[in-house]
Amino acid sequence: MKRLFIISFCVVLFNCKEDKAVSKQLPKTTETSFLSYAEGFSVSTNEAFSVLNINNPWPKSEKSYSYALIKKENAPKITLNKDEFDGIITIPIQKIVVTSTTHIPALELLGVEQSLVGFPGTDYISSDKTRQRIDNDNVRELGTNEGINTEVLLDLHPDVVVAFGVDGTNKGMEVIERSGISVIYNGDWVEKSPLAKAEWIKFFGLLYNKENVADSIFNQIEKDYLEAKKIASNATSKPSILCGAMYKDVWYLPNGTSPEAQFLDDANTNYLWSDTKASGSLALSFEAVFNKAKDAQLWLSPSYYTSYEDLAKANSHYTEFKAFQNKNIFTFSNTTGRTGGILYYEMGIARPDLVLKDMIKICHPELLTTYETTFFKPLQ
Repeated sequence: MKRLFIISFCVVLFNCKEDKAVSKQLPKTTETSFLSYAEGFSVSTNEAFSVLNINNPWPKSEKSYSYALIKKENAPKITLNKDEFDGIITIPIQKIVVTSTTHIPALELLGVEQSLVGFPGTDYISSDKTRQRIDNDNVRELGTNEGINTEVLLDLHPDVVVAFGVDGTNKGMEVIERSGISVIYNGDWVEKSPLAKAEWIKFFGLLYNKENVADSIFNQIEKDYLEAKKIASNATSKPSILCGAMYKDVWYLPNGTSPEAQFLDDANTNYLWSDTKASGSLALSFEAVFNKAKDAQLWLSPSYYTSYEDLAKANSHYTEFKAFQNKNIFTFSNTTGRTGGILYYEMGIARPDLVLKDMIKICHPELLTTYETTFFKPLQ
């Protein structure tokens, strides 16, 4: 189920010892190069504050955002023009509302999960650690992302709401912004590669003044991912791969330039649509898929189906695929938390190293003999 600019700022007011307001021009911010893969955000800094830039919060976005991040000890000494920013935030933040389960692992990896005070759709959260906080009423239910309960959220008065937008229209978020609470659109899901999505942990590191911790966590994830990719390169064969399933009359599959297809390439497989290019998923007819993939050796992620029986009931023609007949279908839909949330949708973006290892284990079991898959399991 996740995105670099130099911005100049000026005119900051300081109080001198005689309590007279003195206008002082701050030096220009300079962009800090601390990202290796992510393209959807950047940070510019000077000695007084930092600026978080979000430039691709949703597909084909024509709007970018900038947020001033001021360390707590500097806040009393700095006055900024609010019209120049989409939000002015004192860091480290103390209370946060996030709106996607993909944000939960970043909070936990950074050790700041106790700052989460609200979430829309708490049943979708799988993490035992955060579920315990929900059970203890430390995290309030906020409804749905599309119809968020603004009354409850405003009562919580978080420092920041981390949202995501499909097209930038969310009236609930507009109400929150008008109340003076900063809303930051997280674009991790728009990124073009698994490691680029995972690198958004550094986005949360900025908000909590934990950049070094976030860097260390990501560097380990990157190291493990690249080591797994190297292991996969030793495979002596490439199994042919089919993905997805029908939704109404359309079969949706990842295009060849998608992060999902990169996983399959890095796992050293033969994804049958690896040569395609598109801005989104491929939308094909059943006949087109069947003609190309009826003999595919493996079938991954057959939509939301959790069993061969359900798959056959949905469409009897699914049984004609060799992967169905040989019981070589694998899904992440059966790996859930105790309230039904799918772990892959929560943790997959943050831990691409585990996703890749899952695929290597499935496609080349001889290369990871002792590894147990985290997300993908055989279809029941």
